[in-house]
Amino acid sequence: MDFLDKKIEFLKGVGPKRAELLNKELGIFTFSDLLNHFPFRYEDRSVFYQIIQLNEQLPYVQIKGVITRLETVGEGRKKRLHAYFSDTTGEMTLVWFKGLQWVEKKLKVGEQYLVFGKPAKFGRLYSIAHPDFEPLTAQQSVKAGLQPVYHTTEKLKSGFVDSKAIGRMMRQLVEQGVNHIEETLPAALIEQYKLIPRQHAVIQAHFPNDSQALAKAQARLKFEELFLIQLRLHSIKNKRKVAFSGQVFGKLSTLNEFYKEHLPFDLTGAQKRVIKEVFADVKSGKQMNRLLQGDVGSGKTIVAFICMLMAIDNGAQACMMAPTEILAQQHYHGLKEFADAIGVSISILTGSSKKSERKVIDETLRDGSLKIIVGTHALIEDKVDFKNLGLCVIDEQHRFGVAQRAKLWQKQSVAHPHVLVMTATPIPRTLAMTLYGDLDVSVIDELPPGRKPIETVHYYETNRLRVFGFLQKQIDLGRQVYIVYPLIEESEKLDYNNLMDGYESVCRAFPKIPISIVHGKMKPADKDFEMQRFVKGETKIMVATTVIEVGVNVPNASVMVVENAEKFGLSQLHQLRGRVGRGADQSFCLLISSFKLSKDGKTRLETMVRTNNGFEIADVDLKLRGPGDIEGTQQSGILDLKFADIARDAKILQEAKYCAERVLEEDPTLGLEKNAGLLKQIRKIRKEKGLNWGRIS
Repeated sequence: MDFLDKKIEFLKGVGPKRAELLNKELGIFTFSDLLNHFPFRYEDRSVFYQIIQLNEQLPYVQIKGVITRLETVGEGRKKRLHAYFSDTTGEMTLVWFKGLQWVEKKLKVGEQYLVFGKPAKFGRLYSIAHPDFEPLTAQQSVKAGLQPVYHTTEKLKSGFVDSKAIGRMMRQLVEQGVNHIEETLPAALIEQYKLIPRQHAVIQAHFPNDSQALAKAQARLKFEELFLIQLRLHSIKNKRKVAFSGQVFGKLSTLNEFYKEHLPFDLTGAQKRVIKEVFADVKSGKQMNRLLQGDVGSGKTIVAFICMLMAIDNGAQACMMAPTEILAQQHYHGLKEFADAIGVSISILTGSSKKSERKVIDETLRDGSLKIIVGTHALIEDKVDFKNLGLCVIDEQHRFGVAQRAKLWQKQSVAHPHVLVMTATPIPRTLAMTLYGDLDVSVIDELPPGRKPIETVHYYETNRLRVFGFLQKQIDLGRQVYIVYPLIEESEKLDYNNLMDGYESVCRAFPKIPISIVHGKMKPADKDFEMQRFVKGETKIMVATTVIEVGVNVPNASVMVVENAEKFGLSQLHQLRGRVGRGADQSFCLLISSFKLSKDGKTRLETMVRTNNGFEIADVDLKLRGPGDIEGTQQSGILDLKFADIARDAKILQEAKYCAERVLEEDPTLGLEKNAGLLKQIRKIRKEKGLNWGRIS
């Protein structure tokens, strides 16, 4: 057995009880797991402060001094221990709210201690709550440098496994296992990028000599982390292209007729480019897996229809799957107009389709006479099958899990169906490379001609009358208005009250204007009825919660008002803004917020006012929130990054991608001797990650 594969209980000082805690709390089962539990921050123990130098802006401080007296303050739960601590420049207090008896036994009045913690001021004295402390020795009087701080939990702490205990285990493991840390990267890459060896990087990441040594270790480990991800993704992509043949769609008679006779408007350059990229895929004989990114209103639906015609021209069928019934209906009505013009049969299947309709759909799909089916999750039910499914278009793919998408692959088909995944949630380039590196990516980065950019304005709540005056003018011009309230998950009641208060104030401001209201507590039929009234123009104002974020297309709605805009995320604000601007009229997005704005809140609203570019907005969003919060990334399992930061390490990611492509070009199976370390590491990752690495589109 490899030394690093040994069970953690066999490390001196761990034993079965602590091992069980480490298993449950941190997922640490082996020496290797512990070695890969890296510090989440470092404390600078190279500087000693005096009490007179303290201020609240300092993050953490280290002070040498003497305990002058101890006292217990308060009763019951409010009981706390105060230790008065002084040096030659002044006095401060050390405070404990938990573990009082244990701390009191450890502290001795008149003894010298070294304490470490975050200073805060209460009254005339500075204090540190729950500081690290230990008796001062001659050795500690010397500068100690950077100390690692490890993630732990309350259960571990109660079992006496705090950050320091993990540090002691780690030091012992590093001393014993230093020669077992194997190199993973080929020598040529290490030389090219002037990287330090893996062994040095791991040791310095745990116990850095100084900040320069730590920076070199982190640079090496960031590159390795991103390079291995890119290598896995490109390897999957290459294997899939070899393993999965696709139907060849070479004939384009119906498509050409549609282009010449029925295309209702000229395509943008970006739309034409994407269609060419798809055509190159579907005539190659290899199965297509392509991600189509395009902002709200950029014209993805017509591109999807043209791609469907490629399948139909070659004797295959096409399906389009949407995450909600409203969106499926919208796609169906949009595509039906084109399909009817060219005489192509199309139908829709959702959870609310009648039994009689379903019977006809099932029969015509199986005999091949139904060419296009649009639907929701209902499409992936076992009883729904095809004569020959050639193309699957999946809209807003982050709302569908891996297993759901895989079910489409099991439908009757001459070869695995081509897959076109569409999203209107712009994904930053760096994130797309990491999340969807195994897909080919196409981008529609132009809006159709005649579309005017939406004008976005930020107002504070005190300007509400001015906003209402503007809305009245727009309604007088024959336009319609959305007014959206946030959904604060924690309190449905609060949401509902907030929405109803808003609705009543809108009714008072516009007494003669018909108003719709839509919220999550309504029955689907009532919700649909209200939405349809708005679509038909019977109501002029739609007051809603975020249920309309992905919703109906109303070209006449030209104003989007977002109440409490500071409570929305950037991508959500951008999605909401995309509900207007569908017609030729100038559209507006009015963001209303309170004066109390956080720094991030200010940045979000300023970004919305400054730009309509979804990709720029997505980049800002990524910097503000980090990749773990961007929709769809949580389920991917890829972004459990220990070192790299997708937002800040774009250059390293670009280099890692380039290197991975080059390595696989020369050695597709990683069978060469120089890539042996890489192959071993990738097999290990595959074993740990399981299905996530092999996901379908």
